[in-house]
Amino acid sequence: MSKKILILAGPTGVGKTNLSIKLAKKMNGEIISADSMQVYKYMDIGSAKINKDEMCGIKHHLIDVCEPDEIFNVSFYVDLGKKAIDEILSKNKLPIIVGGTGLYIRSLLYDQKHCTSGEDKEYRDYIYKLAEEKGNKYIHELLKDIDNESYRNIHYNNVKRVVRALEVYHITKKPFSHFKQDKEPIFDFKYYILNLDREKLYENINKRVDIMIENGLIDEVKCLREKGYTKDLQSMQGIGYKEVFDYLDGITTNEQMIEKIKQNSRNYAKRQITWFKKEENSEFIFKDEKSEDDVLNYIIKDFNRS
Repeated sequence: MSKKILILAGPTGVGKTNLSIKLAKKMNGEIISADSMQVYKYMDIGSAKINKDEMCGIKHHLIDVCEPDEIFNVSFYVDLGKKAIDEILSKNKLPIIVGGTGLYIRSLLYDQKHCTSGEDKEYRDYIYKLAEEKGNKYIHELLKDIDNESYRNIHYNNVKRVVRALEVYHITKKPFSHFKQDKEPIFDFKYYILNLDREKLYENINKRVDIMIENGLIDEVKCLREKGYTKDLQSMQGIGYKEVFDYLDGITTNEQMIEKIKQNSRNYAKRQITWFKKEENSEFIFKDEKSEDDVLNYIIKDFNRS
């Protein structure tokens, strides 16, 4: 395989953005985002989307590629990701995939056989309503008899994924787990996963949420609502957005909203780490043990040696 790419992944709040910019500068690279929320336009603060100044002239791909009321899934990501990789390689530059959505990364690397069943919005809305009324565990249990593999592999708090698994079965009458990836990757890659001491990581996440609130997350959601984007959309299920909608609807107080965003973000980081630990041919790098420059130099040296 001649297509060689670099992956920099890790949980939310671990510090991927700054390091990725430094890597791209040093290695003549361009960045492909692997973030399921940063694909949406107008959703900047809650998704911790990189801005033009932070990009430092480095081209970024797969950011702001769809409207918040459009469905975006693994299938679209794989197609767009492969095009971005080809474009970057055609310029003799290094594709650097950066993000925390492990499913997107794995699907792109292995050209996952993704489900193209389409959607059933009425059924999906029904399941989301069930989750609100009876809880995440209730809809997760619905998977047990129809798709035990997905039941075991998808955490009950990953509501979007649980709903999609139920929706796929509803449409195709085949388990979501039936749509699997190929065993061999289609790219030559080096896969680095950043991690931090759990207490430090959670501290970073809490601080980041406070900064999001200070930077205008509530006003961002108000603007989205004024544009006609509603709480039931797939995009609005992202952490930060659904909690602010609840606050604006009078379901929670400001303090409860902030604590919920922090708690859900910490839970998400925990699930991300669990996912990344299962990734083969990857290497964990603990940032507690190295300075950022040490991590940078290690990745460059290791990548060039492979």
